[in-house]
Amino acid sequence: MGLGGDGDVLRGAKAGEAESGRQSRWRTVLVWFLRLVSAFWLAKGLTAWAVIFGVPGNHEPPFENRLLSYQAIIVYFAVIDLVAAVGLWLTSTWGGVLWLLAAISQLLLAFLFPRFVPMTAWIVGIYIALIAVYFIATWAAENDGG
Repeated sequence: MGLGGDGDVLRGAKAGEAESGRQSRWRTVLVWFLRLVSAFWLAKGLTAWAVIFGVPGNHEPPFENRLLSYQAIIVYFAVIDLVAAVGLWLTSTWGGVLWLLAAISQLLLAFLFPRFVPMTAWIVGIYIALIAVYFIATWAAENDGG
C-alpha cells in the first residue's frame, strides 16, 4: 500500500513535499475505506471468539465438542481477523496483506469445505468487491497526481 509511512495520510504531507489536492483526496478515501473494512473485520474476529467461548444463544454444539478441523478454522480466523483489523486501522502495509490473506483464505475454505465455512453468493460477491475496491483505491492513491 505504501502510504509513504504508516499513518502519513493522517498527518498530511511531509515538509518540502508538494502534494496535489486530488492525490490527497484519494489517500483520504483509501484511509476511510481501510477503517471501515477494519471495523467490519474486527466484528468478524470477535464473532469467531464468541464461538470459541460459547456465547449463550448459540444452538450449535460447544466448541470443544466440534471436529478438530472446525476448531482449527475458527481459531485461525479468530486470530488473523483481529490482527488484520488492527493493521487496516493503522493503514499499514502488513494490515492490507493480512486482510487479503484472511479474505482469500476464507473464500478458498468456503469453496473447499462448505460445511465448515458456509458462505452465500452475496457474501462471496461482497468479498470480491471489497478486494477489487482495495486494489483500485490503492492504485489510485499511489498513482494519481504524479
